[in-house]
Amino acid sequence: MARTDYQHQLEQLRTNVVEMSDAVCRRLQRALEAYERKDDALAESVIASDHEINQLYLDLEQECIDLLALQQPVAGDLRFIAASFKIITDLERIGDLAVNIGEYTQQAKQDRYSDIDIAYIGEETIGMIEDAMNAYASDDAAATHEIASADDEIDALCERASEVVIQDLLETEAGGEPLLEDVSRMLLTIRDLERVGDHAVNIAARTLYMVDNDDELIY
Repeated sequence: MARTDYQHQLEQLRTNVVEMSDAVCRRLQRALEAYERKDDALAESVIASDHEINQLYLDLEQECIDLLALQQPVAGDLRFIAASFKIITDLERIGDLAVNIGEYTQQAKQDRYSDIDIAYIGEETIGMIEDAMNAYASDDAAATHEIASADDEIDALCERASEVVIQDLLETEAGGEPLLEDVSRMLLTIRDLERVGDHAVNIAARTLYMVDNDDELIY
């Protein structure tokens, strides 16, 4: 294959990975909107469209495999393809977390924790994904450290939100099964948003390794 065709395939892979991230962010945004509005129909649309994200993942996985098998890339190109493969795995898992939030929306019977701003935490995590993908798209190694720092803020927000839920559980007498279901569902929602932030850090870490051969953020 001519060198120009090979470079085009690499750039197309980058474009496709960014497009997958856009699709994942849209679904996470819709899941959060459904959660905020208690919109079962919107939640169902998020759940039902999960196969689209899965198919994108499989298609991009094949692109990576083909480039590795047919082109035998070395050095920077090899790191780019390997990083892209790891990033689409993180994106697919974020899509699964969006499905979880859709399912929590359908299960909710009441809005017990309206003082916990799930929408804000969610928007912050989406911002992390977008920043991480912008770094990937533009080979911006410096931005990756900012994303890792932003995750500390997400962790703190999630920890405070979890404390509110646990405190409510301790202070509520004889809440019974409905209370426990509300507590469990809210803690799972908080946990899943925290995981979204972790996946954004993973994307940043793979980008840093891809650009600078630096594994500092990989854990």
